[in-house]
Amino acid sequence: MPQLYPVHKIRDKEILEKFGTNLKVIRKEKGLTQEELAFRSGLALSQIARIETGRLNSSICTLITIAKALQIEPGELLKAM
Repeated sequence: MPQLYPVHKIRDKEILEKFGTNLKVIRKEKGLTQEELAFRSGLALSQIARIETGRLNSSICTLITIAKALQIEPGELLKAM
């Protein structure tokens, strides 16, 4: 029998995946690898990878740190939401 998830868990997963996809698109538009973004932001490469794949729910501070590393406004990371 499939495991049932509360509606908010499914919605949260979709939101995280959309955010991660948007981050990946912006990162690639900037010509950066995950490694380069990790270096510029001071975050772990694994953290960048988990955010981009929707497996990590980032804090607002992390969002701002990533935006600064990408030289964009933090709101740009949320535009696809």
